[in-house]
Amino acid sequence: MIDWESVRSVFLDMDGTLLDLHYDNHFWLSHVPQKYAEKHGIELERARGELAARYQKVAGTMQWYSVDYWSRELELDIARLKEEVRHLIAVHPHVAEFLTAVRAAGKRVALVTNAHHKSLSLKLRHTGLGEYFDTVICAHDLTVPKEDPGFWDRLQGVESFDPAATLLVDDSLPVLRSARNYGIAHLLAVYRPDSRQPVKDVAEFEAIHSFAGVMPPPPRR
Repeated sequence: MIDWESVRSVFLDMDGTLLDLHYDNHFWLSHVPQKYAEKHGIELERARGELAARYQKVAGTMQWYSVDYWSRELELDIARLKEEVRHLIAVHPHVAEFLTAVRAAGKRVALVTNAHHKSLSLKLRHTGLGEYFDTVICAHDLTVPKEDPGFWDRLQGVESFDPAATLLVDDSLPVLRSARNYGIAHLLAVYRPDSRQPVKDVAEFEAIHSFAGVMPPPPRR
C-alpha cells in the first residue's frame, strides 16, 4: 500500500488516527451535554440540540478545536471536564509498533494535529506517545486548521518537507483532500476512527484498518 522507498517524512494525525476517537465523541456528545444541561437546568436532549447547533456553526475552524473557545462559549471548564473522562483515552492497536518501525526505517516522524494545546498535552501525558515523534506540530501555532489550503505552506515554514516524499495518515476527509491539493503524494485514511462505530466511508482514499497493515520493512543490515 505504501512505497516506503519513496517516503522520507511521515505526518500523523492524532485523534481518530493514532488515538481512538471514542474519547472525543463521548466527551462532546455525552459528557459536555450532561454538564451543560446541569448548569442551565434544562433537559439533556435540549442540551444536545443546542450544542449540536453551536458545534456545526464553527466546524472546520480553529474555534472548533479550541478548549479556551468552548470554555468561554459554554461557561464550562472544558479542560477540567476532559480530565474527568481521561480514562477513556486509548491508543489504537499497533500504533507504538508502527512508530518504532518508522523511526527505525530512518523516516522523520511528525505528529500534525488540530488539537488544542491543552488537549494535546493531556493526551500525550496519558499515552506516553510523545517520545516517538521527531517533532509535534499544533495547528493552533500556525493559526489555521489542516483543512485550510494555507496550512501546508505555513507548515513548510516550521517543518520543511517534500510533498512528493511525504506520507500523511489522517481520519479527516477534508484534511486529506487539502493535503492532496497541496501535492502530498502518499495519503491514507482510517476505516474506524472510533472503535465503537461502524467502518467509515473513506470515499476516494485508500485506508487502513490498523497500522499492522502498513509496517515499513525492517532496515537492511
